[in-house]
Amino acid sequence: MQKVKVKRKLPDWFKVKFPTGENFHELKEKFSNASLNTVCEEAACPNIADCWDRKTATFMILGDTCTRACSYCNVKTGWPGFVDKSEPFRVAMTIKQMQLNYVVITSVDRDDLDDAGSEIFAKTISQTKKLSPNIKVEVLTPDFNGIKDLLKIVIKAEPDVMNHNIETVRRVFKKVRPKGDYDLSMDFLSNSKSINPNLPTKSGMMVGLGETKEEIIQTMQDLLDNNVDLLTIGQYLRPSKKHHPIIKFYNPKEFTELQKIGMDMGFSHVAAGPLVRSSYHADEQHNAAVEKLINQSKSQ
Repeated sequence: MQKVKVKRKLPDWFKVKFPTGENFHELKEKFSNASLNTVCEEAACPNIADCWDRKTATFMILGDTCTRACSYCNVKTGWPGFVDKSEPFRVAMTIKQMQLNYVVITSVDRDDLDDAGSEIFAKTISQTKKLSPNIKVEVLTPDFNGIKDLLKIVIKAEPDVMNHNIETVRRVFKKVRPKGDYDLSMDFLSNSKSINPNLPTKSGMMVGLGETKEEIIQTMQDLLDNNVDLLTIGQYLRPSKKHHPIIKFYNPKEFTELQKIGMDMGFSHVAAGPLVRSSYHADEQHNAAVEKLINQSKSQ
């Protein structure tokens, strides 16, 4: 059996701007003072400087401890327990004080809760829109164990984008997401669109986990078959030696090709690049999806 080569050293094209902007330091201080978790920090996102300088941010609600143990993820795992019922209001107040135009609300998996955290998601959306009427709110949710009624709770709160990441191709899925289910995630995305056909849906995947180009394209097709509008594709970066190894580094040309393939297949917008993450320039993706929906309604 041939041994899989593991990539370790970052290629030359991986260059991240050092956080120096005033907006970055302002947001970092406010997050710290509000005792809120951001996926930007918890997941060691490489785009933290870019996003915070643009005054966009991703909030991680429902604590910083996940009930699942995906082998690519930098968020700590365990049994979270306590739910902070004041968190929706605190998040909404912080967003208002920061004068943000676009936010992404995400969370750890909360399999310990009967509602999987859906009620806190809904309340956070509602409170945010109440205090900041002009803001756009994207939610990046867990799969809620595939329970459609829990999904309805979140969508009823009227997010502007419904995002759930497929993360990887079918063959690799169980290796890196042992507590997840590829088909359940696809159904989750399809159900989102069936509940509200006018709600832009979105998903993201990482490459470099051992997938093939053909499998990436098939995953794209699976997402389109489940009515997903927006797609992000980024390079998997190993948080530590304890996490899943990097099997391949994709170069910028390969990402450009994947972006073109996705757009040609029919996505409203595809963001693909070495440092692209699910919330990368999320406002641009939202605008692209809305524009396509408007054009479709005009042509009917």
